[in-house]
Amino acid sequence: MSDQTMSDIAHLSLEELRARMLHKQLWVVMSRAVAPPEELGKHVRAHLEYQIKLERDGIMYGAGPATRPGETQAAFGLIIIRAKDEAAARAIADADPMHATGSRKYELYSWSLNEGRINVTLNFSDQTFKFD
Repeated sequence: MSDQTMSDIAHLSLEELRARMLHKQLWVVMSRAVAPPEELGKHVRAHLEYQIKLERDGIMYGAGPATRPGETQAAFGLIIIRAKDEAAARAIADADPMHATGSRKYELYSWSLNEGRINVTLNFSDQTFKFD
């Protein structure tokens, strides 16, 4: 953090710092495989199509596999979604073909996105972008 930015917030109380934060309510779905790989494979396409639909409908904030350093096998899947409440979030997670078929089980968490940054570079000249 730059010295200028630090001096801009140094005088703020803890309550003032927290009040300035985003407080974006999201839901985290942690999904773990419970079926053998051959059973999971039967549902991958439907799962990915569902994920893409959630993305296009503006429900999905982000998703992907989480792996331990040095390993290639996913430890779990992480899906972050927008939903008005727990019931709506659970309905979205339940409808995922992996969960609906019992191939994966999930845990649901409420998540408050407070801090962070997204960098996107758009190049008009060649219509490329960089997401950082």
